[in-house]
Amino acid sequence: MKKILVIEDDRVIRENILKLLKAEGFDVTGAENGAQGLNAAVSNLPDVILCDVMMPQLDGYGVLAALRSHPVTATVPFVFLTGKADRSEVRQGMELGADDYLTKPFSKAELVGAISSRLKKQAALAQQHNLRSSSELVQDAADKLEQIKTSLCGALEREEFQVYYQPQINVQSGKIMSAEALVRWLHPEKGLISPAEFIPAAEETGFIVQLGEWVLRTACKQMQVWQNAGFSLQQVAVNLSPRQFHQPDLSSRVAQILAEIGLEASSLELELTESLMVEDAESAIATLQQLKDLGVSISIDDFGTGYSSLSYLTQYPFDTLKIDRCFISNITDGCTNAAIVKAIIEMAHSLCLEVIAEGVETEAEKDFLWRYECDAMQGYLFSPALPAVDFEQLLVEGK
Repeated sequence: MKKILVIEDDRVIRENILKLLKAEGFDVTGAENGAQGLNAAVSNLPDVILCDVMMPQLDGYGVLAALRSHPVTATVPFVFLTGKADRSEVRQGMELGADDYLTKPFSKAELVGAISSRLKKQAALAQQHNLRSSSELVQDAADKLEQIKTSLCGALEREEFQVYYQPQINVQSGKIMSAEALVRWLHPEKGLISPAEFIPAAEETGFIVQLGEWVLRTACKQMQVWQNAGFSLQQVAVNLSPRQFHQPDLSSRVAQILAEIGLEASSLELELTESLMVEDAESAIATLQQLKDLGVSISIDDFGTGYSSLSYLTQYPFDTLKIDRCFISNITDGCTNAAIVKAIIEMAHSLCLEVIAEGVETEAEKDFLWRYECDAMQGYLFSPALPAVDFEQLLVEGK
């Protein structure tokens, strides 16, 4: 219900206007002089103010001037009520900021029409303001993202990003068989920044494509160094982000990097999340097949946390299935997780897929996975992700 304030010193006219507007469904308040009207306007902000021009002590011009100078009432629509609206009087009111004039006596239609016109104009102005505010918010968000992207690009140029490697252990032999490459940001002031903090921003800005290719190239170079040094690592696993995976030239980019470094494609495994498999199945299968044709291995990461459709395991050319750490926790307590992990291992093996368990933290969990013939495992029980030099020390020690 729209609120109308009527400032009129003539009691009969004021009451007639109040009665008429109440009948039209407005929430109306009356004030018998300019001072009362000012107080009412500031304390109970109306949608439209109707104000007589000629009043003792504080006339309508004084009321309007005071309202326009007050931040609360500066933009409230204001309509003058006058018995003699000559040109100079109208000009004076308009210069002070009046929106309209009604000359007494006026009809009901004229009064309601003037109010409705002011309300419509005010609503249009509010909509324009909201649209402008929304546009400004969008621009602010875009500017912020651009700043973040600039910061990330600068960090890459300053070599603040590092690739860490977490060992993947053969369950039967207990030896390191492969490594998963994970990016870290060593900020000069903030120290080591978690990927959870910068990867979403990198995804949103598109920087993840540049960063992901750098990680891929760095990991492949390091794998070549280790192989040349005589270490018997089978593969290095690198995560692919959604933006990377959907690049139209992904397979050619991977092939180019492998050729430049001289690394065999069979030494590289690319890890994908389940969500990528259902966004565009036909396109995803085509991309995966192109990568498989290069000789690269494909791993489905965090299995069980996404869509977990068994049908895509038969449709897509995967080599490895990784069980998410949330299922490994408490598998020795006879809970549901134990049954789920056993079922995943059996199902994957029946489909000729290797199985890696993530997040292994206890000897009991390791023994469980050995008992049910999981192929590989990784987690803090063996080692967190390490810089290349520290990972190499694990290889030297023959762990």
